[in-house]
Amino acid sequence: MPVKIKIAIKDIVLEAELFDTATAKAVAASLPIEAKPNEWGDEFYFEIPVSMPLDDSATTKVSVGDIGYWPPGNALAIFFGPTPMSKGPEPVPASAVNIVGRITGDATILKKAKGSASIRLERY
Repeated sequence: MPVKIKIAIKDIVLEAELFDTATAKAVAASLPIEAKPNEWGDEFYFEIPVSMPLDDSATTKVSVGDIGYWPPGNALAIFFGPTPMSKGPEPVPASAVNIVGRITGDATILKKAKGSASIRLERY
């Protein structure tokens, strides 16, 4: 069963869910997480206290609103628009990510949060 979470950055709060996978369960177990987000185009990514390998959900095909786990950096990635590797409007990760969840609202609102010093993820 998905785990409902909220993502807070600047004055934006978004609802999201973490899927029923081993990596997503590891992410859920590490909540709450507060970090300084790095930006890569319209993607926030930040290191989290989780170390997992690529799994069956691993892909380089992601959509706006997807939440991925990037094993090389032990990082969570939140996709809300094109990245430097994109050829169109869809985000493209630097390399494969495990899809661990999805924002249930309008992820593009995160464009207004660029330059933020902190992002927080916690259970709803």
